[in-house]
Amino acid sequence: MHELIEKALHQAGDHSNIKMAKRAAGGSINESYVVGTYNRTYFIKYHPDAPERFFELEAKGLALIRETNSIAVPEVFTYSDESSRAFLVMEWIEGAPAADTDWKLGDRIAKMHQTHGEKHGFDHDTFIGSLPQTNGLFSSWLDYYRDRRLSVQMQLGIDRGRMIGKRRKRMETLLENLGNWIPDDAAPSYLHGDLWGGNWLTGPGGEPYVIDPSFLYGDRHFEIAFTEVFGGYSSDFYRAYQERFPLSPDYGDIKPLYQLYYLLAHLNMFGESYGRSVDTVLKRYAG
Repeated sequence: MHELIEKALHQAGDHSNIKMAKRAAGGSINESYVVGTYNRTYFIKYHPDAPERFFELEAKGLALIRETNSIAVPEVFTYSDESSRAFLVMEWIEGAPAADTDWKLGDRIAKMHQTHGEKHGFDHDTFIGSLPQTNGLFSSWLDYYRDRRLSVQMQLGIDRGRMIGKRRKRMETLLENLGNWIPDDAAPSYLHGDLWGGNWLTGPGGEPYVIDPSFLYGDRHFEIAFTEVFGGYSSDFYRAYQERFPLSPDYGDIKPLYQLYYLLAHLNMFGESYGRSVDTVLKRYAG
């Protein structure tokens, strides 16, 4: 691993000696290291069997978020998707939360959502956790969400034997009637795409940073719904978001439908422990 770290640093333009290298906690997909040289401290992610364009797409997602001039992201110095030696080199972010860190996070996510693309989706296939995420660019948010999000996870569930019987029938009924709830004309906001509580951290001065995006353009309510699936966000976050960019009055009616995508993905990744949550949403909308 020392050889790989050294290669990654050289590619990033740092040829100074390594003072420190240690495994970083967390992460189930990549191996992560905090590495200090005589120039600076880095965060290096390594994937022994990375899918095609895995770190390129992460770097691109961070760059797109950075261009909104809203929420901070780590600087990416270099990456490689070379077979068996894929890595990503970023700046190391470290800091202590301040009294207004959660407020800043909500405000700046709202500001990011006020930046819009031309169409929904993304021009490259990406990943949600370890699962590939088929994309494409669509004029209609409804078409994108139905055909590239829910339908893809349904088919994967069928292939893995997790979308069967009443669950499959309800899912088919839901997809046929999805337009009753999901808007066709939502604005295509810049979205992080995987904004669970573990994908933001605190930097210097209590400044919030977001990491590990699965970027797309889409309805911002889809992103906010996900923040409520697994927790990790305070009341200050939601108050700040609402103050800058109030949610639609219909948000409560569509929130479970947006959470369904992530529940399906977790059902397909981790198994039946997520089945009851999926079934609860399907029963609500498809009887």
